[in-house]
Amino acid sequence: MTTMRPCSRSGCYAEAVATLTYVYADATAVIGPLAAQDSPHAYDLCARHTQSFTAPRGWQVVRLATQFSPPEPSTDDLDALAQAIRVASRHPRPAEQARPDQPQVERPHRSSHATHLRVVSDNATPESSA
Repeated sequence: MTTMRPCSRSGCYAEAVATLTYVYADATAVIGPLAAQDSPHAYDLCARHTQSFTAPRGWQVVRLATQFSPPEPSTDDLDALAQAIRVASRHPRPAEQARPDQPQVERPHRSSHATHLRVVSDNATPESSA
């Protein structure tokens, strides 16, 4: 199942639509359609950063496409998601599973405030553990 990959540029959370790779031997930056899988040697870019990209001085930019759009979800993705939900719903949650070696204990209701915290004054002396 595919998931939305964010733009690799710092502070940009837009959906990536293209992949940038560098060919160091040729001093070339290649911008192409979004790669099928995330790669540590490539950068995913959103539409805005794809259009505004400039290469370092002395490098060439090769754009394999001029219009980039996010990939459409396929029916395989939807089928895989539906199957995953079906499988997950068949198994009880860990809290619901009974353990035969442990007695069942009803948990007391906890209030919304953190009752395990206490105020300790500055002049309090530590208690001895005698």
